[in-house]
Amino acid sequence: MTEVRLEAPALVGPGTDRTSTRERHVFVPRDARPRTPFSTLRERLRWPLGIYTTPVAVLIAWEILSVAGVLAKTYAPAPTSIVKSTVDLWQQGVLGPDLAISLQRAAIGLAIGLTAGIVTGVLGGLLRSGEYLFNGVVQVLNTIPLLAVLPLMIVWFGIDELTKVLLISFGAGVPMYLNLFAAIRGVDQRLIEMTRTTGAGTWRLVTWVLVPGALPGFLVGLRFSLAYSILGLVAAETVNADKGLGFLITQGQTYLQTNQVFVGLVIYSLLGLLADQFVRVLERVLLRWRPSFEAA
Repeated sequence: MTEVRLEAPALVGPGTDRTSTRERHVFVPRDARPRTPFSTLRERLRWPLGIYTTPVAVLIAWEILSVAGVLAKTYAPAPTSIVKSTVDLWQQGVLGPDLAISLQRAAIGLAIGLTAGIVTGVLGGLLRSGEYLFNGVVQVLNTIPLLAVLPLMIVWFGIDELTKVLLISFGAGVPMYLNLFAAIRGVDQRLIEMTRTTGAGTWRLVTWVLVPGALPGFLVGLRFSLAYSILGLVAAETVNADKGLGFLITQGQTYLQTNQVFVGLVIYSLLGLLADQFVRVLERVLLRWRPSFEAA
């Protein structure tokens, strides 16, 4: 925001000087100011890759320090060495199956968790009985870390795929419920009353007011659910797993193959980045009607 000083004529009346003026201060939004080609070029030069500028700069610095010998290859191999290891593992037929099983686990667990979170979130947000039924339980589950739940799930369900899928579902369902419940309860009550005065029924109230009003909160919950599902995947695959990315990392740790450990970590990071970009695309498509703050 930029402060602009404008001059406005004073009220004109008998005995007043028509040439007198008074100053007032107004704030003009950044978007209202004309953008010149020079200002656009300056922003491009400052952040040439947008949100990826800093990660790419870190990778370049990492590569330079590794080549210069500042970082030991045993502890932090160069990014180009990690890429080479990724290609080698893929060509050897090791990375492909492990990646496929990890994606399968994440997809099944995420689907179960999102379904449970959306159903309970909607019931808890719309119905008082739903709030009393689900809210207390979910608030308790929200304080329990994923790694603390894992031993209990192993006792209950063993070390098979069911435990891994349920852990991912647990990580995805809780944040979806919390954000969707808060989004529904946060819809402006005046909009609801105005819609009811028009004679609209329950279905139109839900589709016209509650769904659009709760959509931003739902997308926030989706972002957290995707992130926590990946954390659940990491936790599930690093304990008693015989396949998957977590097993690949454990094998690399056991045989001191640091490159292999970094390959798994990089893939986990890329999955998180893709999940975030997916939600960003949904926000641009589904929330085009909502004006949002543009950062300076």
